[in-house]
Parts: sequence; structure tokens; C-alpha cells
Amino acid sequence: MIEKRVRIQKFISESGYCSRRKAEELISKGQVKVNSVIIKEFGIKIDPFKDVIEIKNKRLSYGEKKVYIALNKPPGYVSSCHHRGKKIILDLVSIRERVYPAGRLDMQSRGLILLTNDGKLHHTLSHPSFNHEKEYIVRTDIPLTNAEIKRLENGIIIDGKKTRKAVIKKKGKALYLFIIKEGRNRQIRKMISSLNKKILDLKRTRISSIKLEGLKEGTWRYLNKNEISLLKKNTKSKNIHD
Repeated sequence: MIEKRVRIQKFISESGYCSRRKAEELISKGQVKVNSVIIKEFGIKIDPFKDVIEIKNKRLSYGEKKVYIALNKPPGYVSSCHHRGKKIILDLVSIRERVYPAGRLDMQSRGLILLTNDGKLHHTLSHPSFNHEKEYIVRTDIPLTNAEIKRLENGIIIDGKKTRKAVIKKKGKALYLFIIKEGRNRQIRKMISSLNKKILDLKRTRISSIKLEGLKEGTWRYLNKNEISLLKKNTKSKNIHD
């Protein structure tokens, strides 16, 4: 049960429609109505049991069944809900509930993506300040030297900001395991590009406690209760200073 009156963006998030950040974007664009009146204030409080909240003429309700999905994304799909002229990952998931990707992979990359309508978990999985690991298998066109690996592990400047510490392990010739704790836009590709090298293949194999293993490319499955519980436990804490 949520409190009697809540901020509009919190209600939207907890209804499962989207994250709080996305809710604020929708509010600023005038796409949210409270009792048939368009609102553009983030701080407005509503009564979730009396007020009627609509987004794009769809009424929201609190307490929709929460859904948690692991998807093995193939290359060529965009990790978003809408993208004109492109294949999107939601094309691969046919369910009644509306779910959203928690974090992204660029179109050329493949591997594990989590989808959910749990706004709180979506926020913790998507926001870089939360302390959870993501694991990738990366193949480069030219092998990395030991010095280059150490440099990437210690952090480099990308888009004016230093990356957090990473773990990189050799798995074969020009093949590496990357473990990072943030998910900036095309981060690993930019890390490799800073060395004047290219990524030939990038596959995400783990997000926190959820692993890709056993899931064929282009298919998905529901997370079980134990996986959901452990995922929520592991993504609670913030730690942006490691």
C-alpha cells in the first residue's frame, strides 16, 4: 500500500508505466493529465485512490502485476520502446503487461537485457549511482596489451568524465571479460576506441545476480521469485566512489 498522497512522478513510476525520470519528461511535455487537466508541475501530489491519472489518454492504475523478464537481445535491435523504422526489443516479447528495458545495449551489441514494469527496480538498474555489476564478453580487432588493460581498469576520461574502476580478464586471443559498475552510453566501445582499436563483438552475460546462460538468442524468460528477491537485494545500495 502506498501513502495517502504521493508525488505524481512517484505514482507513475510505481504504476509500472515508466521510470520517474521518464515520468518527469512526460510531465514537462504536457502528456500527463490529473482529473482531465494537463499538469506540468513535478511536485504536485495526488490521491492514487481518488484522482484519475492519464498518460496519452491511457488511465493508470496502481497495483498492476509486476513483471520481470530476462531477454537475450540479438544484434540489429534497438533497446527502446519506440524507434521509427527500426526493430525494437519489445518486438521479441509478446505479453499483456507493458514493460520497459532497464538499461540498454546499442544496436550492434547482443546479450542480456532485463525488462520490467516495476518502476523502483527499473530506476535502480538504470541509474549509474547504484552499485551493481554488469559483465560482458568483448572481442577486439587487435589484442590489448597488459598496460592497456591496466589503464582501462583504473579508469579513463570519456566524454569529460572518468570511468569507474573495472575488472578486465583475458579469455583468449583478443577476447576479454569486462566487469563494470556503470552503464554510460556505449561505454565499453568508447573505452576500446580510446586505444585506437575496435570491438568486433560485444555480448552482455550478466546484470548483478542475473546471468544469460541457457537463454537462446532472441528468446526471453520470466525471472523466478528467488532471482527477483536476490536482484532487489543486490541493487539496493549506492556506491559511486569505488
